[in-house]
Amino acid sequence: MLTATSRRALEAGFFAASAALLAGVAVAAYFARQVVVPKYSRREDLDVRAVHTTGDRYLKIELPATEQTRAPGRYSLWFQQGEGHACLGPVVESHPERRAVTRVVERVDSGDLEQAKAGIWSGYVYSKPEQLGLRYQDVEIPVANGVAPAWRFDPSAGVSASGGWAIHIHGMGGKRAGTLRGIPVARRLGLTSLVVSFRNDGDAPPSYDRRYSLGQTEWRDVDAGINYAISKGAERIVLFGWSLGASIALQTAALSPNSSRVAGMVLDAPVFDWRTTLAANAKAAGLPRPLVHLGFTILRSKALRWVTGLAEPICLDSLDWLARATELNKPILVLHGEKDDTTPFEASRKAASLRPDLVEMVEFESVGHSLEWNVDSEKWERSVEEWFHGLPLAGSSPEQAGAQL
Repeated sequence: MLTATSRRALEAGFFAASAALLAGVAVAAYFARQVVVPKYSRREDLDVRAVHTTGDRYLKIELPATEQTRAPGRYSLWFQQGEGHACLGPVVESHPERRAVTRVVERVDSGDLEQAKAGIWSGYVYSKPEQLGLRYQDVEIPVANGVAPAWRFDPSAGVSASGGWAIHIHGMGGKRAGTLRGIPVARRLGLTSLVVSFRNDGDAPPSYDRRYSLGQTEWRDVDAGINYAISKGAERIVLFGWSLGASIALQTAALSPNSSRVAGMVLDAPVFDWRTTLAANAKAAGLPRPLVHLGFTILRSKALRWVTGLAEPICLDSLDWLARATELNKPILVLHGEKDDTTPFEASRKAASLRPDLVEMVEFESVGHSLEWNVDSEKWERSVEEWFHGLPLAGSSPEQAGAQL
């Protein structure tokens, strides 16, 4: 028989265990909700040390020295709560004594950079389509809940239109402008480019639940873009997907009634499997594995939709293109950086090893997520061109590679 002291100790242990369990469930629920709730802003966490100018022309910017700010290539800085944007060129000075670097400022597209105290490091070299110096059109794509805005770029002058179109799909928490890096090479290849928006990205009409579904439903908005392209004469489609946009591209190629028109996919820092991607991010954040798997259960559960606000549960199995590798049937070019801290590089390497007949992988030494083009745009574009020129006609098998787009 338990003594009074033993009973009190047992009760205390029970309540402590119950509190720990509830805390764990709350953390898992928060994790699951964070995955699907769109975020339209980020904290400005990069200090601006100094901006050196001559007259009214910006020349150089001094930033804290980090792995990213020391990286070669072209990047951008968002500042003043996203109202300001500047394109930054290469490092021109290093200051080890104060742990800083100075980079060239190529353009200031908006905002007052001299007044900026902090900003957000980004791969968006172009924040608006006009910065490319190319003619484009604003177009509207009919989608489920209204009309989604898109940009259309026609092929370069002197390049005969091939009947091929490129559909450019941005990533999670991003905007269409993030994909503008892929426009020049697509134009040179004779492709008409359509830069689409999709539900819950802040440009296209939101879904009824106002939640991401990790590609499970967003692909329908991309398919609407394909319908538009076909209505304008497109015969074949190449999908350019960045991060989440790559997951959407994979779903589109598999589920679209227009799948036979899809000739191939260019995937930058792709999500091939959401479990792998989310688990890697959770591990980096110190979240215990059991809570991560509980979060997956919440995402998959119809009964627990109230936790996430999802209209429908997410079928993670259907979004796992590593497990479904045998079902891939389109040529895929993967461009991925070894140091990607958001979408695991090893998942892309595994996809290439599982389907070497279809998946070609080009590796980069880029620092950060979706910055492959930024660190080496020449290699990125050359890789796309070489892959494209070996691409079979849409609807033909990979073995029939002689007929070109």
